[in-house]
Amino acid sequence: MWDKLEQINKRYEEIVAQMGQPEIAADHKQITKLAQEKSTLDEIIGLYREYRDTVKSLEDTRAMQSEKLDAEMLAMVKDEMQQLEEKQARLQQELKLALLPKNPNDEKNIIMEIRAGTGGDEAAIFAADLFRMYSRYAQTKKWNVDVISSSESVGGGLKEIILEISGKGVYSRLKYERGVHRVQRVPVTEASGRIHTSTATVAVLPEAEEVDLSIDPNDLRIDIFHSGGAGGQNVNKVATAVRITHLPTGMVVVCQDERSQLRNRQKAMAVLRARLLDIEQSKQEQEMSSMRRSQVGTAERSEKIRTYNFPQDRISDHRIGLNLHNLPRIMEGELDTLIDALATDDQAKQLQEQLA
Repeated sequence: MWDKLEQINKRYEEIVAQMGQPEIAADHKQITKLAQEKSTLDEIIGLYREYRDTVKSLEDTRAMQSEKLDAEMLAMVKDEMQQLEEKQARLQQELKLALLPKNPNDEKNIIMEIRAGTGGDEAAIFAADLFRMYSRYAQTKKWNVDVISSSESVGGGLKEIILEISGKGVYSRLKYERGVHRVQRVPVTEASGRIHTSTATVAVLPEAEEVDLSIDPNDLRIDIFHSGGAGGQNVNKVATAVRITHLPTGMVVVCQDERSQLRNRQKAMAVLRARLLDIEQSKQEQEMSSMRRSQVGTAERSEKIRTYNFPQDRISDHRIGLNLHNLPRIMEGELDTLIDALATDDQAKQLQEQLA
């Protein structure tokens, strides 16, 4: 472990030196790549250097025991040693976790797609509730939420909504949200008070930079048309909506929420890049299908990762067998307890695999 840490420390110093070279600093793609690599190593290097300093302080403190000390001073030295030994043990455990293989997407922004599943209008209302929950959570993390496209249902919910969430470590936290979410509650339209079960799907795609994925412009067909729905005179007179078709895959992305054609095009390209990168990474991992399909499934009630039971004020994550109460607060965006538990379980499984 320590040899590996020394190699990482050496690589970190090489990156810092390279980023200081004028010819590299002038190359946008190369400096971006180096900055991303440095960012992934910052935490582990900080821990490792703190660990080395702690070990050195512990050695110096132990050496003081051989000196002639009065009882009071000796007691202080032993107390200091105990604190340093506890710190050393804690840092060693943190370093073990930090050495676990990192998901290269963890520090990336995401494209999140929320769609109503089984349940009609109630499913669409639940999809809107999930959008609000993630938006509130993003606010607590000081992340930025930008809606790319949305489609409302007749009942006031959302048939689907696609959004970009940007900020530090977004994917590392929200990657656990992908899958089918199930809600059990009495809809406001239910006169008899009968509990309904509905679903919504959540897909979480790491946002792809141009350095991650190169798209041949000849593979794209871009259509410009008039936006539908509300929007006033601008919608009627100016064609700003953008439809991008990726010809090799047949993938279509539409964006019409912005009044600017350029902005709609930028947003649509962001979604397209994220989806294509997701497919490419899934091929590399030799999965049977793309990660996005495995996340969403077919939106049937049985394919669930989590249940939101309003009558019992309980949220259950079926992947780790966790049950939490105070559902209204969770729906207001207080997701850290839930996500922390999922992250801890993920780390424990990785540690177990590494030891095996």
